[in-house]
Amino acid sequence: MSSIHGGFEARLPTPFAILGIRTEGDALAEIRFLPKASKALAPQNRLAAQACAQIRRYLVNPEFRFDLPLARRGTEFQRRVWAKIAAIGPGRIRSYGELAQELRSAPRAVGQACGENPFPLVVPCHRVVAAADIGGFAHSDGGFQLSVKRWLLLHEGAVEPEGSPRGSLAPRMGGNGTSDIAS
Repeated sequence: MSSIHGGFEARLPTPFAILGIRTEGDALAEIRFLPKASKALAPQNRLAAQACAQIRRYLVNPEFRFDLPLARRGTEFQRRVWAKIAAIGPGRIRSYGELAQELRSAPRAVGQACGENPFPLVVPCHRVVAAADIGGFAHSDGGFQLSVKRWLLLHEGAVEPEGSPRGSLAPRMGGNGTSDIAS
């Protein structure tokens, strides 16, 4: 069934992209951001339907917490990074540097692991930002991928639009002038 649907068991339209959802047996194997011009595809199995339902709940309520079985993916280091990312609550952000320090690694290595995350939204890598701006997303520092990250951070209230015509984003500032980055 996967091959006739481009490898996905569902393609869910959202305000920021079409989400390609791939399952393997009883586990979610991948969520991929596809261009909005991609064709929607109704869920082809129970798990794909469950993933679509949970994503819709998140789109209505950014505080929603996902509960989906995930396929075992990535290296040991990537899984450690993804576990740290999964612990970041909705509406909160952490920097690559903060996570790197906790993992005794380098910010670039954390960024690379973020880019390899096969479960965006469920493992919310969009909540990891650079020290001075929102950083990159899915191995990209601009264009479509970064517009998805901006949309997700705005949806969660983690950042606010600045006055720039490009709609640049900065971390929401706390009352004491420090950025509201979770510790």
